[in-house]
Order: sequence, then structure tokens, then C-alpha cells
Amino acid sequence: MKKNPADRILMLLKMKGEATSLLIATELAITKEGARKHLLTLAADGLVQTTIKSEGVGRPSTYYCLTEKGLSGFPDTHAEVTVDLLKSVRKLLGENALELLIGDREKQTYERYEALLKKTDSLEERLDVLVDIRSREGYMAEWKKEGEEYFLIENHCPICAAATECQGFCRAELKNFKALIGQDHHVERVSHIVSGAQRCMYRITN
Repeated sequence: MKKNPADRILMLLKMKGEATSLLIATELAITKEGARKHLLTLAADGLVQTTIKSEGVGRPSTYYCLTEKGLSGFPDTHAEVTVDLLKSVRKLLGENALELLIGDREKQTYERYEALLKKTDSLEERLDVLVDIRSREGYMAEWKKEGEEYFLIENHCPICAAATECQGFCRAELKNFKALIGQDHHVERVSHIVSGAQRCMYRITN
């Protein structure tokens, strides 16, 4: 089913973090006035908010981004149940048992991803596969190249509540990315949803 323009705007802002009405109109192939009309409705509903930025010579630009209410439209996967289970494991079995659980999940994830990456030869091919896997799992992933640096970006975290409750999930994710991308490259997390950023971003350098 094709999403309506308002839903597509929300998805675009989730992916990009922020955007002008002109960029939104261009991306969605609608008129600028049409984009503004939908943005006004979304703002009235408390889903988007604006910021004004001065960008050199000329009039300041208006950027739109999601509010907390807008972000809540992209919920964690079974967040409450997952967090309750993690708390129960910690309470009944201790912190070490929780680390063992995360370690086992990390190992299974690595093995599953590595099997899908076996036929890739280049870094860009590996990133293509990782983006496909992670997007299917709800991370809204993408990658880009800036100069000699590559960036793996996750615009949503479907396990954010669990990761907030237990940082071991985030450590395991970074460890897996380092192993999957390979020893020829350095991987570091430069943006983190759990720390308040709009997305998780990993910088990859030689």
C-alpha cells in the first residue's frame, strides 16, 4: 500500500534528521506549497517542529525535524516486554548471566551476517549487504562516502529501550561491525541514539 504524503514526510525526516520544505518537496515529487501544507498539519499535530538556520548570504532557512511525539511513531520492537525480561535476568541470575545472554546473541548475529557477507569482495559490497540486512531488521540503515571516509548510518533503533537498559547490546553491535567489515579498516561509532543523537553513525577508515 502506498503511503500518504504526510507519512512519507515523517519517514523522510526520520531518515534525514531534518530537511527544508524544498528538499521534502523534491524528494517526494510534490509541490513546495503541498509540502508546506502537510508540514503545517504535522506541526499542528505536534509531530514536527522547526528551526531557523542562517546559511551565509541571504534569508535564513527553515528546517523541519521530528518532535518526541513524532519520533514515538517509530517504536521499539516489543520494548516493554524486552526491558522487563532484561531486568528479571539481572535480578534473578545476576549481571554475569546478562552478559552471557548478550554474548550469545552477539555470536549468533555475527554468524548469520557473516554467512551473507561471504561472497562480497569490496568494502562497498559489504556495506550494501549490511544495509540491506539491518534495514530489514528495522534499523533504517544506509551508507555514504565522504572523501576517503565511509559512514554506516542507522536512522532508527528497534531495540533502543533494551539498549538503554543494557549498554552491552551497543558494545556487541560495534564489536560485530568491526569484525564483519574487516581488520583492514578502522570502525568507530561517532553518533549514538542511546546518547541522545538522532541516529547511530559509524565512521569507517583505512
